[in-house]
Order: sequence, then structure tokens, then C-alpha cells
Amino acid sequence: MIDLHCHMLPGIDDGASDLSVAVGMAQTAVADGVTVVACTPHILPGLYHNTGPQIREACNRLQAILDQQGIALKLVPGADNHIVTDFVAGLRTGRLLTLADSRYVLVEPPHHVAPIRLEELFFELLVAGYVPILTHPERLSWIKTHYSIFLRLARGGVWMQITASSLIGAFGRSPRYWAERMLDEGHVHILATDAHDLTHRPPNLRAGFERAAERVGRAEAENLVLNRPMGVIANDPVSTMAPPMAALSADIDAPHASELRRDGDIRAADTPSAFDLRGLSRGLRRLFERRPRQQPDLE
Repeated sequence: MIDLHCHMLPGIDDGASDLSVAVGMAQTAVADGVTVVACTPHILPGLYHNTGPQIREACNRLQAILDQQGIALKLVPGADNHIVTDFVAGLRTGRLLTLADSRYVLVEPPHHVAPIRLEELFFELLVAGYVPILTHPERLSWIKTHYSIFLRLARGGVWMQITASSLIGAFGRSPRYWAERMLDEGHVHILATDAHDLTHRPPNLRAGFERAAERVGRAEAENLVLNRPMGVIANDPVSTMAPPMAALSADIDAPHASELRRDGDIRAADTPSAFDLRGLSRGLRRLFERRPRQQPDLE
């Protein structure tokens, strides 16, 4: 398996606190069946002042230590890039990082507030030639009131990455519900650990894979943890990779769903009947209207 979202680099963000934890996470990942990990520390102005060059250097240092200790894990650089106004420019200058220097880039929205012009940001990335991967949408507290936005983004070319721990219930009922729902409906492209340590948020991709296989079948589960991640690292075009598959049965058990409905966490209006292509059109139109038009050459 390949884990495309992991905070393994020591002392660089809220992930591995020191080298011993980082090495332990690597050993756990290998024992779990993972062969490649994307080291994706936060890049968040004001809190985690990481940059592309710093992350590359830290990734190379940890790789050398793993090699010396005979730990068969390949590391590739990346970042958990929080939303900033100059996102595309940051990628072009190398301040922000794509995954393994590919066209694929992790994008993390705020956890508790729906950002304005979110769809415009993703359209800008798509138009610039990147494939944005929205990280752990199931754990965002505002998904229950803005679910239609995630569906429009997924149908418009934005990839969705859910967390293995969400599928097995480690983050609670609501993230598990939304992870299962997105998976069942065929909106999830990548399953990753977003591991931070060895105890509270350990590398556990195998458990998430098994849970995903129960819902969408082993072939699609392998797409989530191996085939699409392999394509990301190879920088393959999206067109060469299988699109997400929905669950074959609408009767898959979700024992917590009725409780969430009673709690008011699930609203019928959250789910549009179909993808609204007009939303994509409006987003692209707003994007290009903001750009100054070139004056005709009168000579």
C-alpha cells in the first residue's frame, strides 16, 4: 500500500515529536503493509512555517536514517497545504509542495469554518494544471451544512481523500458517517492515514483498507490505497486511472446514521440530486472575469 498523507517528519509540525517516534511510525507502517509514504507536514502561515525546501531536506534526512536501519520504506516529499490566497503562486515557486513533485497536491481547508470562494480556489488550481486533493472532508465540521459543495468539487475534477481512522470510527460517529457516505456514493479517490504519532493517530492504513473493501469491494479498495496513489507518485494523468466506484448495495449497514439524524447532523437538503454543471461554469467565469483582458494590438 501507499500512504499519501502522513505527518512522519520529526519535530516539524504537530506530527512525530522526535526521531524515535518517526522511526517507530515508519516501522509500524511497514508492518502494516505500506511500502511508500508521502511525508506531508502542515504548511500553515502563522503556525507551521514550513517551506518546500525545508520539507525536502527533512525528508532526505529521515530517508537516510531509515536506510541505515534497514527499514524498507520509501519516502517522498509533499505537504498538507492549508488554504492561502496565493496558492498557485506558492506551488510554482516551490514554497508549497505537490506530492512527489507531481501535478497532485493536498489541500486542507479550515476545520470549523467554510472558507469563502472555496470553489474558485480549486478551479484556479485545475486551470493551472494541478489536480487538487481535498484532505479529510469527512472530518470538517461544516460538511453537514455544505455537503453539496463537496459533491460539486468531486464531480468537477477535485479529488477527495478520506482518513482510515474515520472509517473505523476513531474520530467518532459523524466523521465515520460522512466517510462511509462519500465512499458509498463514489466520491472518494484516496484513502490515507493522516498519521501523527504511535498512539492516538498511528499509521493504520490496513484497517481502513479492510473497512473500505467491505463497502466497495477489494478492487476499489486497492484503487484507494495502491493503484491511484501509485499513479499520483508517477504523475500519471487522471484519465489513465480508474474513477471511484460506488458501493454495489444501498443497504450497507450504517448503525450510527439514525442517531446522527436524530441529532440533526444529517439534513436531506445536503444531497443534490445531480451534479450542477452550472456551478462549474459560474466558477470558471468568475475566475477569468477577474483577470485583466489584453488590449488588442492596433499596430
